[in-house]
Amino acid sequence: CDWSSDVCSSDLSSACAAAAPADEVAREQYPESQAAALRLLMQGNDRWARGRPRHPHQSVAWRRHVAGGQKPFATVLSCIDSRVPPEIVFDRGLGDLFVIRTGAQTLDDLVVLGSVEFGPNGFPSSRLILVLGHSSCGAITAAISVIQSGGRAPGHIQAVVDALRPAYRVAVRQPGELEHNMNLAQTRLTVQRLKRVPLLRRLIVTDGLMIVGGHYKLETGRVKLIA
Repeated sequence: CDWSSDVCSSDLSSACAAAAPADEVAREQYPESQAAALRLLMQGNDRWARGRPRHPHQSVAWRRHVAGGQKPFATVLSCIDSRVPPEIVFDRGLGDLFVIRTGAQTLDDLVVLGSVEFGPNGFPSSRLILVLGHSSCGAITAAISVIQSGGRAPGHIQAVVDALRPAYRVAVRQPGELEHNMNLAQTRLTVQRLKRVPLLRRLIVTDGLMIVGGHYKLETGRVKLIA
């Protein structure tokens, strides 16, 4: 069976469907540590960047297998940008990741933060949180324009701008390209904030929860760990 493309001959389709979940589990067990989970993500990103993705856990049979329950090994908080889907960037599949996406990976004090807390609090398998920024971020660029002009963004987009002001204050004092520095600052500040959240801080101490930051470059497809 060619599980990378989900194609089986008609004569073997039923056999493939029955064998796929056990075969996929046998080939790749879920990581047993936070470091192993991070390594699995970075290995997948390397495959993606080199143009050699395996598309694990994306077969029809695997979809049926995980319908009865999930065991994600990481949570990814990333930007809403259409060019940065975490499952593709890290070459993962169904049931592997909790994914929360907001403009420039911003947090609020309620729904977004609660969603980030949900994974590691409810699933012992999920003991890694990765905050993922990326190059050429439109939310960062728009926030810079609004902040520097002293104006306001339309609608609730202003809330994203306000959430990015701390990163702007850090980046504007640094040498180099403002958008890039602000993006890195936003990721680092988000990691720091998550580490101070009481529920997550307790999980860091008691269960070894790992919270890290990464920066994705659109042109190369590579993620670099930055915090």
